[in-house]
Amino acid sequence: MTADARVRDWVDGWVLSRGAAPPSAEPWGFTVHVGLESHVSRHVLGAVNDGVREGDVREAARSVRATGAQLKVFADPERVLPWLGPGWEPYDLGDVLMTAELTGAEPPAPPAGYRVRTWTRDGVTRVLVTDAEGTFAARGQTATTGASTVVDMIETSEDHRRRGLGRVVMGTLQAAARAGGARRGVLAGTPAGQFLYRSLGWRTVAPLTNARRRPATAA
Repeated sequence: MTADARVRDWVDGWVLSRGAAPPSAEPWGFTVHVGLESHVSRHVLGAVNDGVREGDVREAARSVRATGAQLKVFADPERVLPWLGPGWEPYDLGDVLMTAELTGAEPPAPPAGYRVRTWTRDGVTRVLVTDAEGTFAARGQTATTGASTVVDMIETSEDHRRRGLGRVVMGTLQAAARAGGARRGVLAGTPAGQFLYRSLGWRTVAPLTNARRRPATAA
């Protein structure tokens, strides 16, 4: 199958961001070997929304047997979950795939008492926000492949929320990605982050159904 370009951008950027193995093409999408006990591999359907076919989901679910494997399908969970079969459990329902055009806007300055640090290694740019004592406040990273960048690992400490730090991180990452040649961004947004992303001009492409392979139970 020909994968949706936004899915391919997300897969390629996520692999770079997390240091995972290069994606392998499958008839239904992509397999990525991650190498963690709780996340040994992820298997991503290449289509979105109405382009996701029941037969492809069932084939992917049947072909993946490893405990710790994850399945990512960009379609409504109400459609997808009945197609998975035994051995799969959903998690993190409410996530979505989002995209945005990157502008040349200057990132906002941090609030008084906060410091922003930015560095790039091996194609991944990281932003760290700390308070005046150097304590962690917020972070994020982006990985650029060609004209696309994946925004990843956005986090704000509970002790430092509602101070605009998420906007600082996102703005700094987007400016760095555009300076590095990216013109569009893609991310997987959690329910907690979607309000921020939409306020910054990001648009929802599709719901994201997450499922993981349960350990086999003894007979």
